Amino acid sequence: MKKQTVILLIGGIAALMAAMGIGRFAFTPILPLMLEHHLLSPAGAGYLASSNYLGYLIGALVLSFIQVRSRTVFLLGGLAASLLTTWGMGELIDFDGWLLLRFLSGIASAVVFVIASSIVMDRLSGFQAGLFYGGVGAGILLTGLAVPILADGGDWAMAWKGLGAISLILGAAAWLMMKERSDSPASISVSSREQTASVRHILVWLMIAYGLEGLGYIVTGTYLVAYAKTISGISNIGAISWTLVGVAGVISCLVWSVLASRWGKKWTLAISMALQAAGIALPVLFPSSVSLIVSALLFGGTFMGITMLFVAYAKDIYPQNNRQIIGLLTTFFGTGQIIGPLVAGSLISAYGSYSSALIGAAAVVLLGAIGLPIGISCIRMPE
Repeated sequence: MKKQTVILLIGGIAALMAAMGIGRFAFTPILPLMLEHHLLSPAGAGYLASSNYLGYLIGALVLSFIQVRSRTVFLLGGLAASLLTTWGMGELIDFDGWLLLRFLSGIASAVVFVIASSIVMDRLSGFQAGLFYGGVGAGILLTGLAVPILADGGDWAMAWKGLGAISLILGAAAWLMMKERSDSPASISVSSREQTASVRHILVWLMIAYGLEGLGYIVTGTYLVAYAKTISGISNIGAISWTLVGVAGVISCLVWSVLASRWGKKWTLAISMALQAAGIALPVLFPSSVSLIVSALLFGGTFMGITMLFVAYAKDIYPQNNRQIIGLLTTFFGTGQIIGPLVAGSLISAYGSYSSALIGAAAVVLLGAIGLPIGISCIRMPE
């Protein structure tokens, strides 16, 4: 790779680590600490999660329609907001304040994800994009390793503040590496191929399946660590399982990128979503430490690969509308993420168990895995 490509790639990875791996997903390994201090109920955790996802939805929706004159400015704003809202979670002990911070964090995450993705997808190949999306897994891995150290003695507030400080370093590096390369104008013309009913039909099925993925996967993304502690006696099993999610996430995008080049994106998506559904259900059907480890690896090994494949597939059929299409897909994904934690949190509070919520989440993801290839196969159009 050329030097400029390497710099851009490293900057993109740092951006996703800061705004996604930390800004969005740090809540998962810190949640058990907050529950242990009786700061939240499971239902309250669901509201905080959904507040974050509502912000993510609104951020993605706005970016789908507004004209972005300077991606540099949006990228800087998103990164700054992400680190401030992460730090702020440790400063406040107020549920309403947390709701606001998680909402703003969601907007920041959407801005960074959509803008950074549009910059990177303009310039990198499929294999290089696989490295880029592995940045989310790297951020999750970082939170899994850092939270037990930062929260020594159960100090949940220090965990948030420490991750906020790490976000500052990552965000600064990301912006410096990407800012001079982010403002080349992206064409907004629409080709005749993009205007065909077949292409629009494919996009509709992609949006539906991605929405189902968002609804199902986020239940595991929110409650995996808390659930792990209820079925395993291993010390720090929650932190271990979340670290494994990150490890698998780092390399998963590269693996799915290679498989997609052989099998096609449609079938690769179906297989990866089916594997994720199995991973979500596994520790419920066969509760044990081993099933938790396998579940964490399957979840980490699929969720960002699935995101990468959806974005790449949409870019293939709408190559001239990069940012808008990524924003539109992310909007459907975000809609599913709002519904998931609300329903899951209510089920967990009502039944005193995570089982019904996780099985429901697995069923939703499996529905998307089955529906996507069937819907697209009805259209006579090569991938």
